[in-house]
Amino acid sequence: MHLREMLRMKGEKVLVVGLARSGVGSANLLSNLGYRVCVTDKKQASGLDPYIRQLNPSVELSLGGYPESLNGFGLVVVSPGVPLSCEPVIKAREGGVKVIGEFELAYKAIMSSELRSLGLVKKPEFLAVTGTNGKSTTTTLLDWMLRKSGFKTLLGGNIGNALTEEIVKAVWGRGTGDSGSEGTSSAVSHRAHYDYIVAEVSSFQLETIDEFRPFGAVILNITPDHLDRYRSIAEYRDAKAAVSLNQREDDFLVLNADDPEINKVRSEKLEIRSKKPDMFYFSRQKKVRGVYLKNGVIYCNFPDSSLLTSHFPLMNADEIKIKGVHNLENAMAASAMALLAGCRPENVKESLKEFPGLEHRLEFVREFEGVRYINDSKGTNVGAVLKSLESFKEPVVLIAGGRDKAGDFSPLVPLVRDKVKTLVLIGEAAVKIMKALGGLTDTIIASDIKDAVNVAKKKAAEGDVVLLSPACASFDMFKDFEDRGRQFKQAVMGLEKAC
Repeated sequence: MHLREMLRMKGEKVLVVGLARSGVGSANLLSNLGYRVCVTDKKQASGLDPYIRQLNPSVELSLGGYPESLNGFGLVVVSPGVPLSCEPVIKAREGGVKVIGEFELAYKAIMSSELRSLGLVKKPEFLAVTGTNGKSTTTTLLDWMLRKSGFKTLLGGNIGNALTEEIVKAVWGRGTGDSGSEGTSSAVSHRAHYDYIVAEVSSFQLETIDEFRPFGAVILNITPDHLDRYRSIAEYRDAKAAVSLNQREDDFLVLNADDPEINKVRSEKLEIRSKKPDMFYFSRQKKVRGVYLKNGVIYCNFPDSSLLTSHFPLMNADEIKIKGVHNLENAMAASAMALLAGCRPENVKESLKEFPGLEHRLEFVREFEGVRYINDSKGTNVGAVLKSLESFKEPVVLIAGGRDKAGDFSPLVPLVRDKVKTLVLIGEAAVKIMKALGGLTDTIIASDIKDAVNVAKKKAAEGDVVLLSPACASFDMFKDFEDRGRQFKQAVMGLEKAC
């Protein structure tokens, strides 16, 4: 159902819940399309000033609490970080008002005739990347491959730039909240042409999809995460599986054949559907229909596919520029998606040789006194840390901790016992991790990230690796995982040689 149909049914205004980056993108996109918009947030205006300054002048504000009534609102748009148990969502659903998320809003806008008339030349296809770990790397690498093959792409979603915000930039030729515009269609400055929208999609975003139907999607992996929001791993798994909910036979889905939770998705959700996408796989362990690893070589295998009909070696795995077990999986997933989307194998291979990786994902910071320092601040859950530790043969001094997300740290026991010579803990979860892992190796609690780096320096010997891979959220001590990673790097670069 299009946006205008929803509003004609229930009311004239749209309520956007949650004023952060996604809230700004939603509000300005709707405002530019001519809708009346109100943004609400529990936080006071004083704590939201950077976002308020980005809003179009026509957007109304209801801050420091939610509106008492939803009378006059025909649609509620929820930002990803806002739980669906919040008051406006409950009231909307009780009153029959449609609730969608920021990502679904972006999809509806792109698929609508409104943007056709305003400058988006055609309806681009969506390629969606989801999973617990590796989403941003895979999404960016896929976008790199498509561009290398000559496709025009728009990159957005959970990757750090809200898709609604990217639409505003693409169609109106400016950033959200730029001066000189009243936030109407008269601000359109150029025509935009895209072949693909390449989107990283989180479980939070997938909770609120309605019609979202990607031409191609991939589920990279599913390991316990966000269990402070989900009641069980099954509920979290179902949220991820929703990426293929509306796909049909003409679409394709790529799955990790080695992941036990994804195999549950396949058996419980996909096999029983009367209409389902063409399914492909990637694997480090066995030959599959898709992309797989054998004897150090990455092979592409697409039999009986309407999109590709060949089986060929792509490249040696050690030629891939980004290193680590999880990056090998990310590379295979991106390759499968790119080839199925029409990229040439030679461009995929070139991309894998050139792509440098992303900041805060097993990022090499410095070698100091024979010790390598690695920033993996994006390792915010246990599954990510497992993959990171698997990537090193050297002894590891591991810096971990932060805000617990109701995670179970016991899966780390074998690798901590075998690979971690010293465990340095920080943040709110330090004591919990100490109880789970502290008896396996030398364990120290540090006061902050700078102290942790100094402790790690004293404990590490030539040939060791100091790895920041926290297995926790960052919000107890830092603005976000990027802030944590940058403070780690600053501390590492400030190390001085022993006299």
